[in-house]
Amino acid sequence: MKTLKNGAAAGIRTTWALGKVIFPITLIVVMLQYTPVLPFIIDLVSPLMALFGLSGEAAIPLVLGNALNLYAGIAGILSLELTVKEVFILAVMLSFSHNLFIETGVALKVGVRLWVVLVVRFGLAAVSAIVINLVWHGGGEIAQYGFAPAETAVPVNWLEIFLLGLEKASTGVLQLAMIVIPLMIALQFLKDFGFLAKFADLLVPFTRLLGVQKNTSTTLVAGLLIGLAMGAGVMIQAVQEEGVSRKDATLAFIFLVACHAVIEDTLIFIPLGIPVWPLLLLRVGTALVLTITVAWFWRRADENRKEVPAL
Repeated sequence: MKTLKNGAAAGIRTTWALGKVIFPITLIVVMLQYTPVLPFIIDLVSPLMALFGLSGEAAIPLVLGNALNLYAGIAGILSLELTVKEVFILAVMLSFSHNLFIETGVALKVGVRLWVVLVVRFGLAAVSAIVINLVWHGGGEIAQYGFAPAETAVPVNWLEIFLLGLEKASTGVLQLAMIVIPLMIALQFLKDFGFLAKFADLLVPFTRLLGVQKNTSTTLVAGLLIGLAMGAGVMIQAVQEEGVSRKDATLAFIFLVACHAVIEDTLIFIPLGIPVWPLLLLRVGTALVLTITVAWFWRRADENRKEVPAL
């Protein structure tokens, strides 16, 4: 009973903390969709699209995906006639950089610096797109989508826009609560009965490979399986209660920025008619290489600082 009570209390606290970030951001971004702001941003970034091997209109799903989430980005893709190569490039870019406002807010709550999140996410998206565009010379046929976007009623005045924003923001927080509270209860159960420690021991070789301590395993598993936003509750609690250092939290987030919610974020691209196995392997490989490289440089910098004699 105590386990259930403590887990539920932790879930409610975490939902409240994250809801204060998710609700206003979702409301604002949804409302911005019906103002000249998002079209202005799209027009602004359209000239850059050729650098990534994309047509100017491909800026629409990029902006929607980064401002909202992957589903909004996919809806934008489905509204356009794009080649297989363009859709694959967009899928890779959005895998690395989506839901930017909310997931950045989550990262800040865990203790990761803002510049690290932005540089890694935008950097991975941009570099991967440029490399794919230069290396892949095929994919010129028009993509055949597996489904059509659902028809939704378009709001006709500011009251309807505001109510739509409230609906989506409230739904987002409710979905978060439905995931976070049971997860916190399950996490409390695993802790109280010693299963979490055993699981962490099993992941020691993997955490050692990434250059982080084994108490980071909960954070990594939560992000890998259910994503940065939905897994935030588990990650925040793990960082606060398990003594995860800022360095390990940063390395874990660098890994998860490139490779989170791997099952869901891969499967949802299947209806777009692109090869998803290369997408999955690209994300996992990039996450491993980037995190191991940053950990190595970080370790060398720490060693050099220790070797410098005190004056």
